[in-house]
Amino acid sequence: MTEQDLARWLEDFSMADIAEVGGKNASLGEMLRELAPRGVRIPSGFATTAYAYRYFLTANDLGPRVSERIEALHRGADLAEVGEAIRRLFLDARFPPDLADALRRRYRELGDRLRRADPDVAVRSSATAEDLPEASFAGQQESFLNITGEEALLAACKRCYTSLFTDRAISYREHHGFDHLKVALSVGVQQMVRSDRAGAGVMFTLDTDSGFPRVVLVNAAFGLGESVVGGRVDPDEYQVFKPLLADAGADPVISRTVGGKHIKVVYGDGPRQPTVTVATTEEEQAAPVLDDVEILRLARWGVLIEDHYGHPMDIEWAKDGDTGELCIVQARQETVQARKQAATLRSFRLREHGARLTTGLAVGDAIAAGAVCRLRSAADIGRFRDGAVLVTETTDPDWEPIMKRAAAIVTDHGGRTSHAAIVSRELGVAAVVGTTDATRALDDGREITVCCAEGEEGVVYDGLLDYDEQDVDLAEVPATTTRVMLNIANPSAAFRWWRLPADGVGLARTEFVVNAHIKIHPMALVHFDELTDEADRGRIAELTRSYSDKTEYFVERLAFGIARIAAAWWPRPVIVRMSDFKTNEYARLIGGGQFEPAEHNPMLGWRGASRYYSEGYREGFGLECRALRRVRDGMGLTNTVVMIPFCRTLGEADRVLEAMAAHGLVRGRNDLEVYVMAEIPSNIILAAEFGDRFDGFSVGSNDLTQLTLGVDRDSEQLRALFDERDPAVTTSIRSLIRAAHLRGRKVGLCGQRPSDDPGFARFLVDAGIDSLSVTPDSFLLVKDNVAAAERAQRPAEPPPADASSC
Repeated sequence: MTEQDLARWLEDFSMADIAEVGGKNASLGEMLRELAPRGVRIPSGFATTAYAYRYFLTANDLGPRVSERIEALHRGADLAEVGEAIRRLFLDARFPPDLADALRRRYRELGDRLRRADPDVAVRSSATAEDLPEASFAGQQESFLNITGEEALLAACKRCYTSLFTDRAISYREHHGFDHLKVALSVGVQQMVRSDRAGAGVMFTLDTDSGFPRVVLVNAAFGLGESVVGGRVDPDEYQVFKPLLADAGADPVISRTVGGKHIKVVYGDGPRQPTVTVATTEEEQAAPVLDDVEILRLARWGVLIEDHYGHPMDIEWAKDGDTGELCIVQARQETVQARKQAATLRSFRLREHGARLTTGLAVGDAIAAGAVCRLRSAADIGRFRDGAVLVTETTDPDWEPIMKRAAAIVTDHGGRTSHAAIVSRELGVAAVVGTTDATRALDDGREITVCCAEGEEGVVYDGLLDYDEQDVDLAEVPATTTRVMLNIANPSAAFRWWRLPADGVGLARTEFVVNAHIKIHPMALVHFDELTDEADRGRIAELTRSYSDKTEYFVERLAFGIARIAAAWWPRPVIVRMSDFKTNEYARLIGGGQFEPAEHNPMLGWRGASRYYSEGYREGFGLECRALRRVRDGMGLTNTVVMIPFCRTLGEADRVLEAMAAHGLVRGRNDLEVYVMAEIPSNIILAAEFGDRFDGFSVGSNDLTQLTLGVDRDSEQLRALFDERDPAVTTSIRSLIRAAHLRGRKVGLCGQRPSDDPGFARFLVDAGIDSLSVTPDSFLLVKDNVAAAERAQRPAEPPPADASSC
């Protein structure tokens, strides 16, 4: 036996050595050998071997004694007692002298490499069966940070060995059918990155909830990364669009959310307390951990790592506060989405709603219901009942034995890459994390419904609500000549539908982004110093506290909202309708009352195109244009198409196009297309002239029906008269399609009627409509309706020739 048999440098290993050093250390060695030369920075270190672990077991006669206690567990012994007994055996054991000497010698040599005596190191467990697609052992064993000195290193290595038999690890292996003594453990000893003085976090090379493969998701917090991995902090979250990472002129950061980051983990004061958790300052809580240059560097590294391994990856990173350098400290295969069938879509839909009790980040897109079981610590898990909703502040691996028994999980803290999020995704359990107040808002025993099917925001509703669940085989969706597109309002839900074979987005509503994610009237940001309502001033100051330029708050948030939708369907077209609030709706935005007139009939008032060049809103429209230009020219998402709503006259069309051009959105430049809504009789009557000014039309059937028939679409008394299939309306649509096609312009329709009425879908196909745009939950039905209509248009094929006549 040589020292090489016991401990070797990480770069001596590759992915062929998983059986010797486990997936974690094999991956580090692989990256040091193959990716460090390509610019990916990985800290130096060494690893003990599986042989060393088994040598430790043999030298202390641990194998038979562990087996004896596992047999007792199979006979009904208490898991906690069995685990405690096995761990005591390990802690009482001693390192064989030659193994201890090998560890000391490698540690000194690492110090020589780093030119520092007694370097501070991270000591991490790497089980030889971990990180396999069919069984993720992530988080089952322990890691120890800021370990300094030879004796502290030996103690940490023994604790890593011991952690192979924590209660959660024993339970996990029992559940997955692993032989406890056939799983060995390697210890990785790696140079510490001083992220306690900067920040750290995790990175996935796909969207962890939807499986959308074309983004890199980065979570970040100040201090050491264990706060993010453990779900103890609400981290920053950044998303980067992969296809445009290679474009030197693009900045493909398509989402940036600053988390609360109320705590951070930093170095402690010595061997007895190597790390401590402290509160962050208000400035740290409001500040992003990374800038765009750093986000993009991590994302490019993530793509390099993913390309090398050939599958989506789960990566830990850290930033050194002394040098400013970013490092990759772990990388393993993403295991949850890897097991899902890409050709199958499981769809959940809430059939009713109740009172909203709390909200947070949705993990996955499932819905579940049950009674609240509120637990303060893992010590209380004995009173958990199967099928309850686990409500707690945060989870760590100690909670896992009961997490798989929960109907759903709700936590106060944590982001989408926290422990609670990762485990719930793996288990297929609905979870809402980072609510901040679940343990206060949800009483023990209360019946609730946990809904993750409404986009990025997860909602906990009062009561046991009715919902639908179904699996759809996307391979069976029929192909159609008529394009079937989607109506998307909520950017956070865009990735959820990426598997649908849609032809793009026919209607992306900016109103939802403004109302739900911005909340402030744009003119109140432009003229903040002139606001007279002190309450509005205070609310705006709070929402925009991290922005020196308050208008940038509007531009950035609107741009990110549009970008997420555009990225989800790149390079297919995404038609973005500029704002079409009515004056009463604008007035409800924060600060809006000061800038909106009171109108008797807002439906026919100051809305759509008429606002964009008006003195009272043109600066607000300028912010909308800045956001669209950032998406197209800054981020590079040139599949976005601008659409102008409620454009009454040709003169108005000219003025709007001039206003857009003044803000850098010039029709035809950088392939920019501009569409117009066809929802006013003047758009139909002058279709040829509007077609000279715009690149396409989108029929707004609700307003067109209202204005053609003179029927208030919201009137209960006149509901029977409001009918998109009235001959006056259908004749208008046919006329528009005919005139537009003569000008080489496309026509689409965005509305619910084709979803509810197969006959209306058949009429549109027969009229020659180019596209239909519908809500995602009705897409499959409309696709079937359109396919049937197209089949009905085809001439019958002649019967096959009689073979006997040949």
